[in-house]
Amino acid sequence: MKEWLEYAAVWAILKTLGALPRSTARGVASTIAAGLYAALPKLRRTAEFNLRLAFPEWDAARRSSVIRGMVRHLGWMAADFARMPRYTRENIEEVLVLDGHENFLNGQRRGNGVLYLTGHIGAWELSSFAHALYGFPLRYMARPLDNLRVDALVNHYRCLSGNRPIFKNESARALLKILKEAGTVGILADQNTMPEEGVFVDFFGKSACTTTGIARVALHTDAAVVPGYAFWDAGTGKYRLRFEPAVELVRTGDTERDVFVNTQKFAKVLEGIIRKHPEQWIWVHARWKTRPKGEPELY
Repeated sequence: MKEWLEYAAVWAILKTLGALPRSTARGVASTIAAGLYAALPKLRRTAEFNLRLAFPEWDAARRSSVIRGMVRHLGWMAADFARMPRYTRENIEEVLVLDGHENFLNGQRRGNGVLYLTGHIGAWELSSFAHALYGFPLRYMARPLDNLRVDALVNHYRCLSGNRPIFKNESARALLKILKEAGTVGILADQNTMPEEGVFVDFFGKSACTTTGIARVALHTDAAVVPGYAFWDAGTGKYRLRFEPAVELVRTGDTERDVFVNTQKFAKVLEGIIRKHPEQWIWVHARWKTRPKGEPELY
């Protein structure tokens, strides 16, 4: 019963937001996001702690401003997610434009596939969806939601423009096959990872356990690792899906050392993006939860 109620609530919210004019939907969704944030003290504590860790030089007013921006942007993204069935190749440029797209195309021309390095920045759900509408569908790494009905609904929306998921139980084989066929795989690489799946690298001056999967696959396949992220550009009133030049891999012949060094490079790329748009990252995630052996917990 609980699963059905959760599914019905999510379905109703998506349908309601999707039917509203965009400006109204974004306002309503931001209000809902603010209410949820206020009602969940654990998320508030996590966001405040993370910002103190990442920007120790900031005062309380600066941190509060970034948190308000984060909540607003999460609401805006939810509204655009609900409206994704309405977006087409003919109207997507009213909402999101490409920026630095030659960097993606250059990576694609290498012929070994593209690993689309991204994080929970700006409108991350809209970024890959819109890129598919522009003619560049991808496969994305999917972590199933606990509620399988909600998970199916969310993935239905994500796939409307031609993208397809890669589930964890098929990830390695499917990923290698896609890259062998010069396809594109999108990977969110900014979340906390368990020690058996990652290494500790520097992220905002603090050790953070980070997935090694991108580095291992890139070193094995020579796929281009192209950073991409959709940030809100207040000047134009649109999202800009910005692609940076492919990250040049370090290859010394020492596999584990190369995995560590390149994972560190990817983490620093994402850190640099977040520093430019701090109000557009999800500070509510316990990014530094996993600690090196012997270190105390932070949260």
